[in-house]
Amino acid sequence: MALLPTNKDLISMGLKEFNVLLNQQVFSDPLLSQEAMQTVLDDWVNLYVNYYRQQMTGEQQELDKALEELRLELNGLAKPFLNKYSVFLKSREHPDHQLPSS
Repeated sequence: MALLPTNKDLISMGLKEFNVLLNQQVFSDPLLSQEAMQTVLDDWVNLYVNYYRQQMTGEQQELDKALEELRLELNGLAKPFLNKYSVFLKSREHPDHQLPSS
């Protein structure tokens, strides 16, 4: 079953908006843990899916397919962002914060 053109357009729009959101993020203090950032990203994905759910059309099977595609694509955008954040966190670690040897 192919997605309805309207749903494809909504998915495309959602991906563009989500990408803008990710690109606007500035990593600064206070830093979040990688786990906390994952939670933020999961919340954002859920927010977008719930928002676009209200606008999509079609029968239940069509809606489920469109929403699943949207979720997969959003998670696909979130993964490289989380990797980038992880690299940033590692770059901020200070080796001089190790415990002194006895």
